[in-house]
Amino acid sequence: TNQTCIFVNFCFNMIALVMAGGKGTRMDSAEEKLLLEYKKPIIFHVIDALKNSNCFTKIIAATSSNSPKTKDALRQKGVETFETDGEGYAVDLNSALQDIDDYVFVTSGDMPFLDEDIIKSMVARFDTTNVWTSFLVSSKFLSSLGLKSDVMIKHDGDDYVYTGISIINASKITDIGKVDESYVTLDDKRIAFNLNTNEDYRLLNTF
Repeated sequence: TNQTCIFVNFCFNMIALVMAGGKGTRMDSAEEKLLLEYKKPIIFHVIDALKNSNCFTKIIAATSSNSPKTKDALRQKGVETFETDGEGYAVDLNSALQDIDDYVFVTSGDMPFLDEDIIKSMVARFDTTNVWTSFLVSSKFLSSLGLKSDVMIKHDGDDYVYTGISIINASKITDIGKVDESYVTLDDKRIAFNLNTNEDYRLLNTF
């Protein structure tokens, strides 16, 4: 319910940061990846889910020169943007976190099934004593959706995949390469589906 996040915000401020500055080179498309349509541009599934969750004091999109049309579309919708160098996810995220002192809900901009209910569930699972909490889905679950990832990690003896969503206490971050990560595992299609390739986009349109 909305009450979950309203209660959370009484305890601490949390902002949402959408990573939207990638090149999307694996899509092999003239269109910027986050503007590809699935009922509406992919990026706005994420923005609208964040807004509708009522969990955040502010929503910011990290953009770059790699995605000028995405930046324009976000600004036209009144979304605040933060310009990064577009040198890669980790570098851009580290840059953005240096200017933030609150708790940050970080999400990729390419998650077409993200909705307010799963966001509220993740925020409710967050332990404020952790500096960095990353949400994982199991490799088996990802495969069951017809998806795959080249980047897996071992957790509790099984193979897991990053969803692209983390909750971070940015006030404690000086270098993301030196942070101990905590993990929450959550097998749910809404956070498992990242749009990375043309094959993913074809699959998306079969759901």
